[in-house]
Amino acid sequence: MSEFIPGFEASQWVGLVAPKDTPPAIIGRLNGEINAALGDPAMKGRFADLGGVVLPGTPADFGSLIRAETEKWGKVIRAANIRLG
Repeated sequence: MSEFIPGFEASQWVGLVAPKDTPPAIIGRLNGEINAALGDPAMKGRFADLGGVVLPGTPADFGSLIRAETEKWGKVIRAANIRLG
């Protein structure tokens, strides 16, 4: 698309979330296990085969990604004057 629309960008991401009051120890354990799985060469290869890239990180990293994406796409929605039906 960027060949036809200068500056065009689109992406998607997937992450796991837990309820707000989940104990930090459980969040830490889940994060450690998920990062370990994403660090496995076979897992990375499978994601790559599907056209994906793994982004292991901390819960804070994921929160930053969510905030940045929300801000970016919020600007797009406002600029395009997109409204719900």
